[in-house]
Amino acid sequence: MKTGAALKWMTAGLMGILLFPIDNYAQQTPKLTDPEIASVAVTANQIDVNYASLAQRKSKNAAILNFAKTMKTDHLGVIALATKLVQKLKVTPKTNAVTKSLLDGEKKTKAMLSSKSGGAFNKAYINNEVAYHEAVINAVENVLIPQAQNAELKGLLTNILPALKTHLEHAKMVQNELK
Repeated sequence: MKTGAALKWMTAGLMGILLFPIDNYAQQTPKLTDPEIASVAVTANQIDVNYASLAQRKSKNAAILNFAKTMKTDHLGVIALATKLVQKLKVTPKTNAVTKSLLDGEKKTKAMLSSKSGGAFNKAYINNEVAYHEAVINAVENVLIPQAQNAELKGLLTNILPALKTHLEHAKMVQNELK
């Protein structure tokens, strides 16, 4: 599978469920409860931790390793914050179609990334990170924050958005270095 096709396909799970043309947005966007939003948020962060762990095992490129280290540290931090919040609120994250789609996409993306090595891996990993962060930012801004009912959950999502945007810019910078 070519890298471009793989990237388009691997983000389909998240983008296909969460992102729609404006005219179809209200009709097709999944309605999520706070426990479902918590599940999506934790799952999306854990997936990026898993991608970072794979990059740390497979890459020898300093820029990729530095980026992966940042992703792992930052996303584990978000998971810890989310876990603390759901425990405080006595909310149990609830698996849902979006969570399942994210996990299915992760399996396929990890298989694609695992099949690559060297420079091909580095490019595929960072291209995935750009696409993944774009999709997650869009989902957080347009689905998760607007649908969150609990003010603290909404606040957590709002507060992590700048970090996600910084991650995206960092990924794009590394992407440009690898061209």
